[in-house]
Amino acid sequence: MSEDRSSKGTPQRSWIERISQALLGEPQDREQLVDLLRDSERRNLINPDALAMIEGVLDVSNLRVRDIMIPRPQMVVVYRTQTPEEFLPAVIRSAHSRIPVLSEPEGELVGILMAKDLLGYCFGGSDRRFDLRDVMRPATVVPESKRLDVMLREFRSSRNHMAIVVDEYGKVSGLVTIEDVLEQIVGDIEDEHDVDEHTQILQHSEHEYTIKALTQVEDFNEVCGADFPDDEFDTIGGLVLHGFGRVPERGEEITLGRFRFRVMRSDKRRVHLLRVQRLAAASGESV
Repeated sequence: MSEDRSSKGTPQRSWIERISQALLGEPQDREQLVDLLRDSERRNLINPDALAMIEGVLDVSNLRVRDIMIPRPQMVVVYRTQTPEEFLPAVIRSAHSRIPVLSEPEGELVGILMAKDLLGYCFGGSDRRFDLRDVMRPATVVPESKRLDVMLREFRSSRNHMAIVVDEYGKVSGLVTIEDVLEQIVGDIEDEHDVDEHTQILQHSEHEYTIKALTQVEDFNEVCGADFPDDEFDTIGGLVLHGFGRVPERGEEITLGRFRFRVMRSDKRRVHLLRVQRLAAASGESV
C-alpha cells in the first residue's frame, strides 16, 4: 500500500513543481531563458539591440574558434623568402595591420609582420636593407577547438588582437581576431575602411571601391563605369549572390565581367559590404 502511495506521489510532486515553475516564470534551461528575454523585448522591457547582445553572449560560450575563423585559403600571408617588392602590393591591398608570415606556401608559421614596421623600409631610402627576421613578432597560436569565451578572455589579458589557428596536426588552418569574437556579441564593427551611413559607394582609387551590397545596380554602373543589366537584379548584392549561387563568407572573391568582388562583411542570410576592383581586361565568370 505504501508503495502505491509512493508511486502516485512522485508524479504529483513533479506536476506541482512544473506548475510552480511556470507561475514563477523562472527559466530552467537556455531555451527557456531566451524565450523569456524575447518576450521581454516584445513587451518593451529591453530594446532589440540589448536582446541581440545578450543572445550573442550566450552564443559565444557555445561556439569554438573554428566556427568564426578566417580559413587558411582566405588569409593574406607573407612568405619568409619574399622581398618587400613581392609582398607589399598584397599588404597594401588588404589594409590589414597584422600579417602572418609563413616559411613557404603550405609551410609552418614563423611569426607576425606588423604593417607599421614597413614604414621604415618604405620611407627610409632605397638603399635600406630589409630582412623580415628583424621585424617579425611572435605569433599567438590557438587550437580550432578553443571556446570563444576563453579566447576573448585571453585576448583581453594578453592584449593581443589576433591569433593563428592550427588543426590537430599543428598546421595553420586559419586566423581569428578580437574583432571577430566581439562581432558575435555586438554585431558588425565598423572600421575606418567602412562606408558611412549616407554613402553607398566609397572610391579609394581609380580602380578600387568599397560599396554597400544594397547599392542599386544602376548607380554602380554609373559610378564605376560598368554595364551590368539592372532588369533581373536591383542591387549589387543580388548580382553577387547570383554569381556565387549561395551566400558567400567574408573574404571570398568572385570575378564578374570586368570587376572582382571581395566580400568584406556578410552573415548567414545576405552580403552587407563589398570591396570592388576594376580589372584591366574582361575576365572571369559572366553573370
